[in-house]
This record gives sequence, C-alpha cells and structure tokens, in this order.
Amino acid sequence: MTTTSFFFPILLISLTFSDLFVQIQGFNFGINYGQLGDNLPSPSDVAVLIKSLKVSKIKLYDSNPDILSAFANSGVEFIVGTKNEDLPSLRDPSNARRWIQQNVQPYISQTKITCIAVGNEVFDYNNPQLTTSLLPAMQSMYNALVSLGLAQKVTVTSAHSYNVIASSFPPSSGAFKQDLIQYIQPILSFHAQIKSPFLINAYPFFAYKGNPNKISLNYVLFQPNSGSIDPVTNLHYDNMLFAQIDAVYAAIKRLGHTDIEVKISETGWPSKGGPDEIGATPQNAEIYNSNLLKKIEQKQGTPARPSVPVDVFVFALFNENLKPGPLSERNFGLYYPDGNPVYNIGLEGYVPETTGESYSKSKVLSINFVCIFAFLWFTWELSRH
Repeated sequence: MTTTSFFFPILLISLTFSDLFVQIQGFNFGINYGQLGDNLPSPSDVAVLIKSLKVSKIKLYDSNPDILSAFANSGVEFIVGTKNEDLPSLRDPSNARRWIQQNVQPYISQTKITCIAVGNEVFDYNNPQLTTSLLPAMQSMYNALVSLGLAQKVTVTSAHSYNVIASSFPPSSGAFKQDLIQYIQPILSFHAQIKSPFLINAYPFFAYKGNPNKISLNYVLFQPNSGSIDPVTNLHYDNMLFAQIDAVYAAIKRLGHTDIEVKISETGWPSKGGPDEIGATPQNAEIYNSNLLKKIEQKQGTPARPSVPVDVFVFALFNENLKPGPLSERNFGLYYPDGNPVYNIGLEGYVPETTGESYSKSKVLSINFVCIFAFLWFTWELSRH
C-alpha cells in the first residue's frame, strides 16, 4: 500500500511531461493560424507553441508547406484553405486534382489534414464570378479527393461570414439572405451528400460594436445575465454566440436540412480597436475567450442542440500587423508575435528561443530522464518490501 501510494505521484509527474498525457488532456478546440504579419515566429516554433497550448485543431487560410511540414507527426488536425481568386480555376477537375496533389498529398501521411475550406467568406465580395464558382469548385475538389483515394480522410467545405444570415433573433427565426438562397441551397445539398460541416464565422463583438446601447455586454461576453427566451421554442439563451449558432441551424432547417452540422470557423474578440470600436479592450477579450474555452472544456451544446458540443476555431493565434482594415483587425491574437500572451486566459504556452528541432530533442531527453527515474525509484521501492 505504501509503495503504491508513493509511486503514483511520481508516475503522474512523469506522465505530465509525456506526449501521451498532453494528447489525453488536450483541449478540443481549434485556432486560426493567420500569416498576415512580417514579424511572426517560424512554423517550427509555432508548432512548439501549439503543442504547449494543447490545441487539437488548426485552420489555415492556405496550404503553407512549411507549416504543414513543421506539424508532421504532431497529431494536430488541419483545415487547409484555397484562395478565393483560385475558385474559377478550381472548377476545372484537372486543376482541382493538381491542387490536391501539390498541397495535400505530399503531407497527409504525416500531417493530419482533415478538411479543405474552398474559399473564405466568398459571398461578402459580391463578385458574380466567385459566387457562381464556389459550389463547382467544392464539387471538383471533392471528386478529386475521391479519385485519389483521400475522401475518407479529407472532407470539403467553405467558411461563410455571418453576413449570409438575414435574420438571427430570436434564433428560431434564423434565415439566409433571400438573394443568396439560390446559391446556398445547392451548397447545403452538397454538404448533406458528402456529410461535411457548414462553417460560419460568428463574432458577437461586431454585433455589440454596432449597437452597444441595446446589446448587453454581459450577454456577449458569456457573463451572468438574464438572457432572453425564444418565444417560439421557449428556449433560454444567456449568450449571443450560442444564439447565433442556433439561428444558423434554423436557417439551414428552413431550407429543408436537419442533417448538417454547424461549426464555428472563426470567433474571437479584439484586445484593441479604434475610437469607434467600442468594447475592444484586453479585459473584454480575456473574458470572452476564457469563458468560451470553459464552455468548450465542459462540452456544452447550444440550447437547441444541448447534446452536441460546440465546435469552435478561435480567431486568432497571433496579432497580425499586415492585416488591412480597422485597428481591431490587427489585434485579435491571443499572442504577440514574440510569443508573449496578449492577456491571460489560462493557456500556458510559449515560443522557444531555440529552434523547434533542438527544443524537441531536449524535451525528449527530459521526458526519458523523468520516466527512467520513476521506473528506477519504483523498482527500488519494491525491493524494500
């Protein structure tokens, strides 16, 4: 009895430093890894940061080969993306096949690529060529995956901005914009056919910024509040993000589908903004993201789908100094490019000063030492009884 009770803490310590423990204890949330900065750390150093954060999924806006190589054998799942300007070309099956052969096939044996996001917020550009190319490009990419024997590992989707929603409150009234239904309806049928998720970028921050006098800050920050009740479903909502998710489900159902999962491909809160960007502070960003992570950790579902844990990709990993637009766009990161956290949300991570390779070697040595020490101590304790 004494030996067992003495050995267990040592075993726990050794597991704490092991990759096995990291994988078991990893948060089931994703993060957007943007690259619009001229001062960002190398992909190999980012791989160390992600591992220390125990993030399980990453979403890219391209298929950067250096990033995909840096995460080889990491177990982290990847959504890779195509550029919007490539959509007309990707309608062609031969071009779609070539894209996958160049951007997915060389890496998938070691890097866990699970999804291709064909375009990003395409409908926001009001470009008829992009709009009409989106679904054919998605279909060509999926058919190419099938022909290359990859469709069981990799699925196809596209990320949409919340601007595609015309009505979102109450959530049961959720509906897509009328002029987009002719494009979204066949996209939903495609999702249902191949069983891929509908991705939506949802930002309660923008709703609050646009109407701070009528929208409760506590409601958008997941803080205690009286919330609201949907008069049709009688469901109670105490935060805006979950209401937004259920509004998307309602909009999809309105077009005849209850067989498509909704995932949040982007959500976050800026730590800094311009004079007109009310609410963009480090304090609010910390509250929003820390409360969001708590809900993810607790596997919470929305009021309309309580048994389905929300699936979220936080935006974003780093502040990106080359992003265009208002000041807030460059301040959504959890981390500064030097690896220091912008604020504390309970995730202990770091960018190493050394290269990723040397760090990995030293970590392996330290893990081996701890495990060997624990084993020798256990053997010694047994010999005494």
